[in-house]
Amino acid sequence: MFRSQSRQLLADLALLLVALIWGSTFVLVKEAVSQARPFSFIALRFALATLTMILLFRRRLRALGRRELLAGALIGVFLTAGYGFQTVGLQYTTASKAGFITGLSVVIVPFAAWLILGRRPAPNALVGVILATIGLALLSLQVGESLTIERGDLLVLACAFSFALHIVTVGAFAPRMDPLALATAQIGVVALASGALALTVEGGWSGFSGLVWFAALFTGLLATSLAFAVQTIAQVFTTPTHTALIFATEPVFAVLFGALLAGERLTGRALLGCGLILAGMLVAELGREKSG
Repeated sequence: MFRSQSRQLLADLALLLVALIWGSTFVLVKEAVSQARPFSFIALRFALATLTMILLFRRRLRALGRRELLAGALIGVFLTAGYGFQTVGLQYTTASKAGFITGLSVVIVPFAAWLILGRRPAPNALVGVILATIGLALLSLQVGESLTIERGDLLVLACAFSFALHIVTVGAFAPRMDPLALATAQIGVVALASGALALTVEGGWSGFSGLVWFAALFTGLLATSLAFAVQTIAQVFTTPTHTALIFATEPVFAVLFGALLAGERLTGRALLGCGLILAGMLVAELGREKSG
């Protein structure tokens, strides 16, 4: 039992590292997509990540059979849909509302995991979800901002469902397959799908600046190859609900790195939101240790 709890704790810490990496690259990605079309940048980033995974884990990729490819394709489709709905939805809603609605995946995951995997969320995890959701609202939404539902909000909500289903399907398949082979398959699917969207929706690729290449290489290696490999391995040992709760800390790290690297103002409201998100994660963790 102690060994199982230790593995779960290590898995959760690894996922926290992933959230930190994603949050730390937010400023860089924001600059990159101001100079390149979104799907073109995503395609470049995931193509570089796919090549990296193939070079590093070519022996492990011998485990890529029909079953792994189909599972990777399904996971990759959900991940691509998440990026796609978010990219299009941002054109019709505010960035703050989009950030909050995307974060609602933390609410969707426990119920999707219950429905699809039959894993009923623990009471402490649900308390953590509520705290994290309130924290996301404080962190993302502006005072006095209208909460009316627009077309863009519905698209971003579809993004939240897509990211939630991505977490749940990784949790379903990772314990039964080689995690690194599965991670490579999903990354490759995103590269291909984003490339197709870049050609059809954005009208093809244009020349990339040095900053875009640097951002694609940096995020491709750290925020894609490393991050999704770690996520897939970690989800062998922890639940989708815990994964979603830990990933809710991504905007916390984004705010902190935004203040450090871009000089963005850190308000008391944002700090309170960050505190509630972290409290939600701790409630889930401490409650699990108690029940164990």
